[in-house]
Amino acid sequence: MNKLRTATTLTTLGLVAAMMAGCASAAASSPDASAEAGASVDEVRLGYFANVTHAPALVGLEEGLFEDALGDVEVTTQVFNAGPAAIEALSAGAIDATYIGPNPSINTFIQSGGESAHIIAGAATGGAALVVREGIDNPADLEGTTLASPQLGNTQDVSLRTWLADEGFETDTSGGGDVSITPTENAQTLTLFQQGTIDGAWLPEPWVSRLIDEAGAHVLIDEAELWEDGEFPTTVLLVRAEFLDEHPDVVENLLDGHVAAVQWIADNPDEAGGVINGAIEAETGKPLADAVIARALEHVTFSVDPHADTFETLVANGLSAGTQKDGSIDGLFDLRLLNGILESAGNDTVSAAGLGED
Repeated sequence: MNKLRTATTLTTLGLVAAMMAGCASAAASSPDASAEAGASVDEVRLGYFANVTHAPALVGLEEGLFEDALGDVEVTTQVFNAGPAAIEALSAGAIDATYIGPNPSINTFIQSGGESAHIIAGAATGGAALVVREGIDNPADLEGTTLASPQLGNTQDVSLRTWLADEGFETDTSGGGDVSITPTENAQTLTLFQQGTIDGAWLPEPWVSRLIDEAGAHVLIDEAELWEDGEFPTTVLLVRAEFLDEHPDVVENLLDGHVAAVQWIADNPDEAGGVINGAIEAETGKPLADAVIARALEHVTFSVDPHADTFETLVANGLSAGTQKDGSIDGLFDLRLLNGILESAGNDTVSAAGLGED
């Protein structure tokens, strides 16, 4: 197994201290410290994707870390293919929290006037790229091609449209323009690429590595090349605002499990690939090839920092891509519970970059 790229502000001993502190750390940092929280809830409904970029969710479930942190509150799950579908479930009250990309998080916040949900932690950075067929070696070769993205308005879809615009190509949300973009479920994208129906796709891991390993694709642009220091948020943890207000103690326990999962990945680089792959097999019915999981993990960094300082750029990208409405994201982040956990462990806190509470 190749070495995992991890970046956390946690230490194992600090994490244990945070767990022992339990709900006490929320007394001063809770979104509503005066609320009689969690008295009637016995379940947290959690969404995630069967992607390497959602490894903290996969590890947290496989290793029982959410179960340990939540105690008598049961965690039930729902698996999605891309962010907009998860947002539909969150908005309908079908789930309480979800691992998700930043752009759908921005969309729901703006469309609801800041009332729908809040980002409470980061999960992963990196792990997204544009992979293409043989014969496409530079951006100019994309003229007249058809490319896929996971779903219209999802984080990779916005990245693809923004990058193409920067390269001088026109696109539209109905598949027209100089380059046709066809939002497609990731598994179907692999099949279509193998059949030669599409010419490439902007995808998260492990799908980038799967197209390379199983279909002969190559990377035209790694999204890390487009961001300062190569750091861009791929996955965050988003919670329904009403659930956060009513049950901050339960949300804090969910965060305890999330923090523990990120730390477990950092502490167990030789085991993490197998655990993540086992979770993916359980959801999809088929494990990833060893080469795929190894390559995918080399391109993803796991961290509780949501990199809030990148979100104004993400808003601008969504607007230019035509996939979101204009609006303020002031208040999108509520990192108080997370920072309470980090402070209790004696670790550095993370910033909301002026876009919410920290």
